[in-house]
Amino acid sequence: MSLLCETPHPSRRAVLTTGGALFAWAYLPRFARAADNRDPRLIVIVLRGALDGLSTVGPVGDPDYAGLHGDIALSLTGPHAALPLDAFFAVNPAMPVFARLFKNKQAAVVHAAATGYRERSHFDGQDVLESGFAGPGHVATGWLNRALENLPAGDRVATLGGLAVGPSTPLVIRGAAPVLGWAPQSLPAPAGDLAARVLDLYQHRDPVLAVALQKGLDADRTALDDQMGAKTMKPKGGLDSAAGMRQAAQGAARLIAADDGPRVAALAFDGWDTHVNEGGATGRLASLLGGLDGAFEEFKKGLGERWKDTAIVTITEFGRTARINGTVGTDHGTGTVVLLAGGAIKGGRVIADWPGLKPAQLYQQRDLAPTSDVRAVLKGLLADQFGLSASVLGEKVFPDSGAVKPMMNLIA
Repeated sequence: MSLLCETPHPSRRAVLTTGGALFAWAYLPRFARAADNRDPRLIVIVLRGALDGLSTVGPVGDPDYAGLHGDIALSLTGPHAALPLDAFFAVNPAMPVFARLFKNKQAAVVHAAATGYRERSHFDGQDVLESGFAGPGHVATGWLNRALENLPAGDRVATLGGLAVGPSTPLVIRGAAPVLGWAPQSLPAPAGDLAARVLDLYQHRDPVLAVALQKGLDADRTALDDQMGAKTMKPKGGLDSAAGMRQAAQGAARLIAADDGPRVAALAFDGWDTHVNEGGATGRLASLLGGLDGAFEEFKKGLGERWKDTAIVTITEFGRTARINGTVGTDHGTGTVVLLAGGAIKGGRVIADWPGLKPAQLYQQRDLAPTSDVRAVLKGLLADQFGLSASVLGEKVFPDSGAVKPMMNLIA
């Protein structure tokens, strides 16, 4: 970081005036740490397209599994054997990092999970998943942003804001709370509306600082390139590719690990709509799962000592059919998996009230029946990581969801 070498003790305003937008953001004001010395972080990964949970974490102990899921069912035998998690479930062999984290009690699975949405439309399903509302049509703000907004005034997590990774801001983190964007391939400065919210925040707190931040937004990004290693991070593919997922996680981890970096982040990975030639232990799905596994690895490496206080939650709009279709793929379904990883996770567990896979046990005789609500998982993480109350979670973060109780003891 040449700027810091040239100026051993620069004032915050001087750094803001000289550096690029995200580099400047790393030097926003410091706040006191929590009394228990925890410095919690929450990373949300949205898999768009509907993840086949039965080929991600297979219920290999269920006698009806192999027959229903056919050629894409996981198996504990053969050249591409699944990786056992316990006596009943095994993870796709494309995910050795996740399996290792699980063994080390730093990863967990919530199986047979879904939101309250049941109509199998990608657009509406993603809206419900990311907005946090009970039904579609609420597209202005996301539950993660509202969580930030409802933290106590002056809270360190809320004041540092969130990070959105990708070419556009995922709905889950849109809203009134400050969010800055970072795209792996181009490293752009924050888009206008996001930058405006951050500037407005600091115009009220420190007008001189706001002017400096505006100059940072308009300045050349040379300092940012030095800080982020942008010159060596060549574009490696979109966020529907294994390489792109790794790169996104690598860059996000560098920002999240910073002492004054964001404590909350959202990433959206595309391409999980596997109607044709899905593959199971090998093929298209396995390639995507390998990219997700690589993202977990990059987060663990990049976060360093911050990993111990980090929770990563991976969610998708709905699952896929239990039976394979005529093109060796799966169609839009219901129940799926939520994947949890991080040093803060109370791991080594598959949390499931297993519904069974017999025809009468399937949802509408076609899908894995959901027995856990994704919102319960998310509420539990927000409660344990950031102290949000059940009433705030049920009324403001996930409106009209008071009947969905937070899933407790997800954090170690």
